[in-house]
Parts: sequence; structure tokens; C-alpha cells
Amino acid sequence: MTANSREHWEKIWAASDPQRVTWYQDSPKICLRLIEATGLGPEARVLDVGCGASTLVDCLLGRGFEMVSAIDLSRAAIEHSRARLGDRSDRVRWMTGDATTMDFEEPFDLWHDRAVLHFLTDGDARESYAASLFRSLVPNGHAVISTFALDGPTTCSGLEVVRYGPQEITALLGESFQLLETEYETHISPRGNQQKFAYFRLQRRT
Repeated sequence: MTANSREHWEKIWAASDPQRVTWYQDSPKICLRLIEATGLGPEARVLDVGCGASTLVDCLLGRGFEMVSAIDLSRAAIEHSRARLGDRSDRVRWMTGDATTMDFEEPFDLWHDRAVLHFLTDGDARESYAASLFRSLVPNGHAVISTFALDGPTTCSGLEVVRYGPQEITALLGESFQLLETEYETHISPRGNQQKFAYFRLQRRT
């Protein structure tokens, strides 16, 4: 089973309580701070990649963002989010699919990912991710990407992962992106386990 296997993630989300998965956060505080650091306003076009049942979209709507899109392989994950948001879910553009190969109708000002990149263990898949990131952002567009840190877990949800630090993320994305900020977090899962994450704020060069 691979990280971009829709069957795998449908099974995970169909059997999971969104508030009990290991990566659950009440509020994605670091992601929100890094998004704020980009200087983008409520009119920015935002894409949440591998949105799962994350509350990031809730927070963005609460901060007045008007053009929020979210994509995930799992339809079940998106349905969890839609149910949680209720009537507000109509303010989000939901997409089911693979962000590493998707051709979006228009580019975005911000690409956010806390759930996709570290699952891509195949080199070709990582190259597809980097290419999609570049073509999906406007020139000078921003990316906030979170992965397991170099001292983080080696597996998650039954899959192997690739861990990242500043050198690794820069090597993957190349000269097309400038790394502006790195932050680390020890995430405590709902069961009390520690997971080390790295957060990267980057900007696409023109």
C-alpha cells in the first residue's frame, strides 16, 4: 500500500474518530502563525493539501479568509470536515484527488501541507510533489509545509515516512524556492505519545 493509495486512506478515515488520530490538533497554532507571517490577507487563494479532517479550514474561515480550497485523497476525511463545519462548509472548495498530480484551475497564493510530503517515499512521487507545488503557486507565492522532523517517527498509519530538516527540504525543492523560516514542535498525540515535527515557511521565486 502506498501513500497515494486512496484505498488506504479511505480505510483509515472510515474507521477513525477524527479527534483520536495521532496527528490530531485542536488548533494548528504553528501553521497559523507561519501563515500570518506570509503577510497574506483574507483575499488570498489558499490550498490545504491533504486536508484530512484538520481544523485549519475552520480557523482560516474564522480569520476571514474567503477563498479556501482543500484537497484530500479520502472522501471520508472530507465528509468529516464538512459535517464539523456545517453550513460553513459551503464556503470551502472541496476536492478529492492527489495534489501531486492535480492540475488546478488557477494558481494559489498559499500552499499548506501538514499531511502529504513525509509520506512520499518514492523519489518520483517527491519530484511530482515539487513540480505540483511550483506550478500551483503564483510567482512569489508562499508554502507552509510540515513534515516529521529528522528525529521524528519513521512510520505513521502503517506507512514508512521520509523525515526532513532544512537541508532536506531545500534539496528537494531546489532553487525555485527560498526557505524563510523553520520551526520545530513536539506534538503530543491523543494517546500521549510524542512526535517530532518540522515546519517550513518558503516562498516561490519568480
